[in-house]
Amino acid sequence: MNIKIINTSKHSLPEYETLASAGMDLRANIKMPLTLKPLERTIIKTGLFIELPIGYEAQVRPRSGLAYKHGVTVLNSPGTIDADYRGDVGVILINHGKQAFVVEDGMRIAQLVIAQYTQFDWNEVTNLDETARGAGGFGSTGKQ
Repeated sequence: MNIKIINTSKHSLPEYETLASAGMDLRANIKMPLTLKPLERTIIKTGLFIELPIGYEAQVRPRSGLAYKHGVTVLNSPGTIDADYRGDVGVILINHGKQAFVVEDGMRIAQLVIAQYTQFDWNEVTNLDETARGAGGFGSTGKQ
């Protein structure tokens, strides 16, 4: 699949790091370093503008290394970029860590995954088919 992209950043286009990678790393496109204090959040722009085909979304996901090493993650994970959005791809980062975290220009801050979706119509009914699980919610399967 080919996706139209405009790159206004100083950085090269995102690319897959390995043959089997699901996502491409997004880089911060900022003029000067930005410090995220513990529990602080901000939107960091990437300088990328995309045109997705209808029926696809771009999912902005955390980078596991930033989350594990620093407690920095994508707040609305995964963030959804709809096919009709044409603005600068932004990443909402939050620092859940105990130390301030500095975001540098060009730093890999998130991943972008393209996913197909299906729109649907509601079929309002008065009852649903029974299952073994029923209405059992969080932890109801009893499996560890």
